[in-house]
Amino acid sequence: MPKREGRYVIGLPNAPAVISWASAVGKTESEGPLADEFDVCYPTDKICDGSWEMCESKLSDTALENAFRKCGKSVDDADILFAGDLLNQCVASTFAARGTDIPYAGLFGACSTMALAAAMAALCVDSGAAKLAGACASSHFCSAERQFRFPLEYGGQRTPTAQRTVTGAGAMLIADSINDLPRITRVMIGRIRDQGITDANNMGAAMAPAAACTIIDFLRDTQTSPSDYDLILTGDLGKIGSELLRELMITREKTDISRVHNDCGLMIYDLDRQNVYSGGSGCGCSASVVCSHILKKLSRGELHRVLYVATGALMSPTTAQQGENIPAIAHAVEICKF
Repeated sequence: MPKREGRYVIGLPNAPAVISWASAVGKTESEGPLADEFDVCYPTDKICDGSWEMCESKLSDTALENAFRKCGKSVDDADILFAGDLLNQCVASTFAARGTDIPYAGLFGACSTMALAAAMAALCVDSGAAKLAGACASSHFCSAERQFRFPLEYGGQRTPTAQRTVTGAGAMLIADSINDLPRITRVMIGRIRDQGITDANNMGAAMAPAAACTIIDFLRDTQTSPSDYDLILTGDLGKIGSELLRELMITREKTDISRVHNDCGLMIYDLDRQNVYSGGSGCGCSASVVCSHILKKLSRGELHRVLYVATGALMSPTTAQQGENIPAIAHAVEICKF
């Protein structure tokens, strides 16, 4: 059964395994440095004949379908699916799940949704509440722009601090297994942090304090240090947020994580070659990176211990228009290969 370790971390004694994973991305992501890692690369962001929202739903559907296919499981084998996205009422995930008969729990954690979904799925399996649980998250550049900023036709100028919403989705299936697979050993649900940031084009600054809070709490509760990990992976702080996180860790804890830290928003694009400003963001950013590059490296034994900390800006179009602060959160999932 799951068990508290310290104040915030939940240990998973049975260490449920990630038995399968898959990713699907759009055009810009297919032109980035991780292009060969993704299961499906669409040549255009117009993934289907419907709206941008339906294109995003198709990404989730594709990732889930491939995750089940790769492990020889059927959707009927799943006991529960945790999924979410950036859209109002999580419609991209809901419309993807409606074609299945899996018990469905929609989640909103903004860009932190994939870590939140993986944590919930792992907790269900470790506790015995589910034998097979799914986790999925998605985002789409065009649907996010329409909801949170301006329709693409507006042609607004982006600021250097802005991040590009990733067109992509990732899905993983979690179950008890005796096979040699990556395992989720600990999870942590984050706490909301609000540093008074109101600029929706500077998400990195809003989310970095939440990432620092979660990493500090996790290391304290588990009595570990950055050197105990092959990788401390955030998602998605981008260039500016990553720099702020490293500064915060030094000023608050006198701890330098730069040797083991990387960020999904920096990994998915080539910032020098692609016009993506401060990097990638969106639920699909860390979802597609973790459910491809990271889990592949873990499965091959190239990584042994990863602390995945996904961050999210818990805002809505309404609160942004009202000038409210942007509260942020970060959830953590420890993934190991024994």
